[in-house]
Amino acid sequence: MKNTVLAALAIACMSVPALAQTTPSAPAPGTAMPAATDAGTGMKMADTATVKLKYVTVKPADVMSSKLVGTTVYNNKNETVGEVEDLVIENGKTLTGVVVGVGGFLGLGESYVVLDPATLAISNKDGKWAVHADTDKDTLKNAPKFEYSKKKS
Repeated sequence: MKNTVLAALAIACMSVPALAQTTPSAPAPGTAMPAATDAGTGMKMADTATVKLKYVTVKPADVMSSKLVGTTVYNNKNETVGEVEDLVIENGKTLTGVVVGVGGFLGLGESYVVLDPATLAISNKDGKWAVHADTDKDTLKNAPKFEYSKKKS
């Protein structure tokens, strides 16, 4: 139960941008406040890196994307309704969507929908990860489709 609560909290927190852990000091009298930097706010969309490298400590309640991709999505009746295919990260900073494959059989006829992470719960029971959504198969089959190719380009 503790893992379920921690995992649900972790996914909810993923939808909030990270905040810098340091506070800027006040400028000397008569000088302007220094420009804000992007350090600590997520990845940038750019061809070169401009922020000094920092290391992060992974906390026990943190969830790795590799644990979620491929995870079965269940509804509240514990029926399988899809599988997590990918995560959508807006501007390299905020988790804004979870791509779920729905319908189909053995990869044939499968379609994709993108769900708001705040509407999902995740759990880890006996080392088995699961994603939970308050929905049914028909609702997901009729949801707006996302054109998605798993090919990296």
